[in-house]
Amino acid sequence: MSAVTPIAFVSQGDAASVAAWLQCLRAAMPEEEILAFGDLDETRRAQCRVAIVANPDPAQLKLLPQLQWVHSVWAGVERLVADLDQSGLQITRLVDPRLAATMAEAVLAWTLYLHRDMPYYARQQQARQWQPLDYVLPEQRRVGILGLGALGEAAAAALRQARFPVTGWSRSARSIPGMQTCSGMEGLAQMLAQTDILVCLLPLTTQTRGLLDAARLALLPPDAQLINFARGPIIDDAALHQALDAGQLRHAVLDVFATEPLPADAWPWSHPAVTVLPHCSAPTDSGTASSIVAANIRHYRKTGEILANVDLKRGY
Repeated sequence: MSAVTPIAFVSQGDAASVAAWLQCLRAAMPEEEILAFGDLDETRRAQCRVAIVANPDPAQLKLLPQLQWVHSVWAGVERLVADLDQSGLQITRLVDPRLAATMAEAVLAWTLYLHRDMPYYARQQQARQWQPLDYVLPEQRRVGILGLGALGEAAAAALRQARFPVTGWSRSARSIPGMQTCSGMEGLAQMLAQTDILVCLLPLTTQTRGLLDAARLALLPPDAQLINFARGPIIDDAALHQALDAGQLRHAVLDVFATEPLPADAWPWSHPAVTVLPHCSAPTDSGTASSIVAANIRHYRKTGEILANVDLKRGY
């Protein structure tokens, strides 16, 4: 297939963000004509069969009547899936080894933050107290990972290299050399009961929304800690608040929330057992993302094959 049709870049980002993405995408595939949605006239819109998107307005996508394929520059696509569920469009999410490495780095860093009791020592400093805690070996701190996709596998490898025993959970059974895995609701209960630090890396779907409710949080051992680098609604917000208030959970590192940016009056900001992060655990690298998108589009131009990797029924 020849590159005869323009490609729309559709985003609700600000002008600077859109300009930056266009620069990277055009550098990665100079043979293509990539235009911001706002720069497409009606004739050009009617020619677009491919759209590259970053948090797009679904109403704008509906104004591309010949659209067949939506390629996201993000790994998370739950909102895109919800918006386009009945559209018949094929969707590709970003699968970037750099993103997996960045997430693994973040998981290891914040697991060590909890493992080495950094929140405790921060409170001690504020109170001008000098009281070291007993050291716990990494081999004695059990880490559980929810989600065994590319991000979960990379995170598990980094944690195992740091000598943490790791158990991974996924909805369907998976076997990964060197680590214990489990699946299904029974497997989830078993994993939670033996997890000291729980790391959530699941996609947000109808099955995972509210998965960590009060009953499942209560399965964690006393003094367990939590890291959520997935999506906020996977954890029941009220149940998490209650578990932290009661001391059932010792600390939570939260990088994702149901509403972002996190509202100024939201309870996590001021809770002494919460570390709030501004959705920064694994930002997309625009350079590597653009190269991956370019390779997929070149494959499409050459063969007509759309490398869609999102199952609308599963939600990811």
